Amino acid sequence: MLADKAFFENLYKKYNNRSYAFSDPISLVYNYEKNHLDAEIAGLIASSLAYGNVKQILKSLGKVFLVMGKSPRLYLEKKKNHEIAKDFLSFKHRFTTGGELTVFLINIKKVLIKYGTLENLFVKNIREEEKNYIGCLYRFVNELNYSACAPTLTPCPEKKSSFKRFNLYLRWMIRKDKIDLGVWKNISPKGLIIPLDTHMLSISQKLGITKRKDGSMKTAEEITSFFRKINPQDPVKYDFSITRTGILKNFK
Repeated sequence: MLADKAFFENLYKKYNNRSYAFSDPISLVYNYEKNHLDAEIAGLIASSLAYGNVKQILKSLGKVFLVMGKSPRLYLEKKKNHEIAKDFLSFKHRFTTGGELTVFLINIKKVLIKYGTLENLFVKNIREEEKNYIGCLYRFVNELNYSACAPTLTPCPEKKSSFKRFNLYLRWMIRKDKIDLGVWKNISPKGLIIPLDTHMLSISQKLGITKRKDGSMKTAEEITSFFRKINPQDPVKYDFSITRTGILKNFK
C-alpha cells in the first residue's frame, strides 16, 4: 500500500500538536524556545542523547538541563572546561559517560567562540549546488568534532549511518510549526532528510515507500525522496506525526 498526500495530511492534523510531544525529547527544549541561542544548544544536546528508552532519555536530559540551568548558552560561556567536567563527572546515559558528554559540550563551546552560534557554522557549510543537507551535515559534524570526538553523540560520516539524531536536530531548528521550533529562520526546510529510526523504517516498509532494510543514509534519502515528491518544499513535514503511533505504544 502506497499512501497518498491525503493520508499523511490526516496524520499531521491528528498528531502534530504539543499534546503528543510529552513522548519526545523536544518537549524539554521548549523550556528554552524564547531564546534561540539557548534553544539551539539545548536542541543539540537533546537530540544527541535521544537514543534508547524514551523515559530514560527524558530522565537523562532532565539531569543535564538541571545542571546547565536557565541558560545553556551562559553556562558554556561562564564555565571553565574543568568545571564542566566536574559537573558531569557522574553522568551516565547508556553508552555515554560524563567524560564523553564533557567533550561534546566543550566542542559546542568552541564552535560558539569561533562562530557565535551553531547556526552560523551550519550556514557556513551549505552548498547551493547540493540538493540536500547531507554534505553540509557531514561538514558541520566534522568541524564540531575537530578537536576531539564524542562517538556515542556525534557519529562518524564515514560509517554511512542515517545520522538520525542530527537530522532530527535540523528538523527542530529549521522547520516551524506546532512541534518544530524553527529558530534557524533563514534556512529552507527543503534540504532536510528524514530522521530515520526503527519506527520510520518499519512504517515506510509497510507503506511500500522503501524495500531497503538497513538504517543507512541511503535508506533515509530514499524515504525522503518519496516525501519530497509529495511536499517538495518541506519533505520532513510528516515525520513527527508518522512516528507517534509506534513511539506512544512503547511509552508505558
